[in-house]
Amino acid sequence: MNLLLLEEADFVSADRVVLADRRFTHMQDIHRVAVGDNLRVGRINGLMGKATVLRLEKHEAELEVAFDQQPPAKLPLTLVLAVPRPKMLRRLFQTVATLGVPRLILLNSYKVEKSFWQTPFLHPDSVRENLILGLEQARDTVLPEVIIEKRFKPFVEDRLPAIAAGTLGLV
Repeated sequence: MNLLLLEEADFVSADRVVLADRRFTHMQDIHRVAVGDNLRVGRINGLMGKATVLRLEKHEAELEVAFDQQPPAKLPLTLVLAVPRPKMLRRLFQTVATLGVPRLILLNSYKVEKSFWQTPFLHPDSVRENLILGLEQARDTVLPEVIIEKRFKPFVEDRLPAIAAGTLGLV
């Protein structure tokens, strides 16, 4: 984790956050923080900055945050993929976020098994969690847009031309 990403629910005031989840565990076990230490932080879909550890207890930490940096610019591309095996989805979402891809479109194709669409890894909470893990590695805060297209032909005929208009389309 190269950047500690903060959700709106973490804020107890405009410049204070309290963490008690996997991020807190990471701060303790990996960074071995102490009161007064500084960490890189970012607000999801917002700015990045620094946090100072104010209070460290057994199960939570309180940080004072200051945001003063823009997140890195996104690449000007859209990645269109057939749904991979469920086992690969977690890694796919993390990699897409890490590489700075702003939009991912997952679609059905002839070789995509129907059972792939039932995987819990396509549930919005799981997708978001894995995108956040990728953003933390990339030191980015802007979540990529993930679009699920279950019908190939209507997507290719109706929506893809508008998406690809004025761009270089590579296969």
